[in-house]
Amino acid sequence: MSVALLARAGVLDRAAIERTVEQVAALQRPDGSIPWFHGDKTDPWDHVESAMALTAAGRPAAAAEAYRWLADRQNCDGSWYANYADTAEGAAEAADKTKDANFTAYLAVGAYHHLVATGDRDLAGDLWPSVRRAIEFVLELQRPDGAIRWNPETDEALLTGSSSMYQALRCAVALAERVGGVSGRRVAGAWTQAAVRLGEVVVAAASDEAPEVFAPKDRYSMDWYYPVLGTALRGEAGHARIDGDWDRFVVPGLGARCVADRPWVTGGETFELCIALWALGRAEQARRVLTDVQHLRDRDGLYWTGYVYADKAVWPEEKTSWTAGSLLLALAVLGGEPASRTVFGGGRLPAALPARASVLTA
Repeated sequence: MSVALLARAGVLDRAAIERTVEQVAALQRPDGSIPWFHGDKTDPWDHVESAMALTAAGRPAAAAEAYRWLADRQNCDGSWYANYADTAEGAAEAADKTKDANFTAYLAVGAYHHLVATGDRDLAGDLWPSVRRAIEFVLELQRPDGAIRWNPETDEALLTGSSSMYQALRCAVALAERVGGVSGRRVAGAWTQAAVRLGEVVVAAASDEAPEVFAPKDRYSMDWYYPVLGTALRGEAGHARIDGDWDRFVVPGLGARCVADRPWVTGGETFELCIALWALGRAEQARRVLTDVQHLRDRDGLYWTGYVYADKAVWPEEKTSWTAGSLLLALAVLGGEPASRTVFGGGRLPAALPARASVLTA
């Protein structure tokens, strides 16, 4: 849990990493929220990803404030809204009142990551009621086939979101077992069963055994690598999925496309792909890709969201907290930071899937 550990990834030196960490920390508002950039919205999922990055880079106090901000804004039904905007008075108000199940679930990943990194059982205990309510909201949306509807207003499920929610459910069970007390023991078994059902349908869809389960979004690279990133797909099936669409999504020397049919590489997708590669035991390949995409790094240490290589132009002209956050998390797994390796490796998390999806990591 330090910049020195992230530097062991062999991609950036300590001074460069520290500049990035400083810039992400500087984006955090006094109330604890971490917006996309100054003056922009805060969404729960990216907020948690940035908080995890701060923890991994040795800023646990800032991350704790981020988690408390989220817990304080939880809806009565356990959900969060899709994003929040700053008001003139400095108070965050819901700007998009969609209740996204994946956004709601992700606190469990951040809370467990922070517990593993710091051993701070007090914060984990404080966050546990929010995690429990969040997971209860999410599991109300689980369909009979195991997939989870992405919001209460639809029957549609998404492969990317369900992959992420599988990871979140596994982290939630781990939290339940460690800090949940009586209520944790009461829900851990049911949550484990729900997680396994979800993971199995993710693996089936990602292996082309049940492609009809999820809404068709295979133009997007996130649908390609998230079954691996979310800890569901491992072993031969994981390698086959990554190799099968590698040339469709990866532009040599530049990074990963966000959308297969667009000449646009993006930092967030590329950095997350690198974590997925590490999780499959392909650390050297992850380092090469991570090095390739450093063209998105600005002098201040933040990263441009994307680059339209057909036009040789940065687009959009924004440097987001979560792009830098995903870079720091990629460095964390490659450098050996234990908490990041735990939540993205999956081998030590509960609700593991059968052998065909077993972990094959460095």
